[in-house]
Amino acid sequence: MFRLTTESAEDWWEVEALYDLCFAPGREALSSYRLRDKVPPVPELCLVARDAEDILAGAIRFWPVRVGDDHTALLLGPVAVHPTRQGEGLGAFLIRESLAKAATLGWTRVMLVGDEPYYSRFGFSRLQGVEMPPPTNPDRVLGQALANGAWDGVQGRVRAVPDIAPKT
Repeated sequence: MFRLTTESAEDWWEVEALYDLCFAPGREALSSYRLRDKVPPVPELCLVARDAEDILAGAIRFWPVRVGDDHTALLLGPVAVHPTRQGEGLGAFLIRESLAKAATLGWTRVMLVGDEPYYSRFGFSRLQGVEMPPPTNPDRVLGQALANGAWDGVQGRVRAVPDIAPKT
């Protein structure tokens, strides 16, 4: 059983250590990190999962972005599960719970860079015409509409935008 809470300032270093453990060195050189640089995450959507002993088992963060002229979206990631807790469904739990929370907060679009065969089970599919900073493989740019038709007609470059609220 896991306890899911909003990430606090006290959790930050522990979450960063988890990301360092789960991802390759140089993770911050990836193009998606350019959209996170000097931009605060959406605090109410940054979640941590702790086990019964209060040990960090997983974490997920979301970042505000703008697509094209004026379409707001959430950039999901990173999401990580401690290697000793992998295979227990915690990653899927973090994704599903955070997406549900994003929808209740009024966000209508979520995107990520990842493997479609994995993320399609959460409702993500390839976004046509949405351009992440290079050298991102366009086949890995995925999105999910949290409101009917939210991605319809949305195209263009993805840009970092600090402190934006949900907007259709």
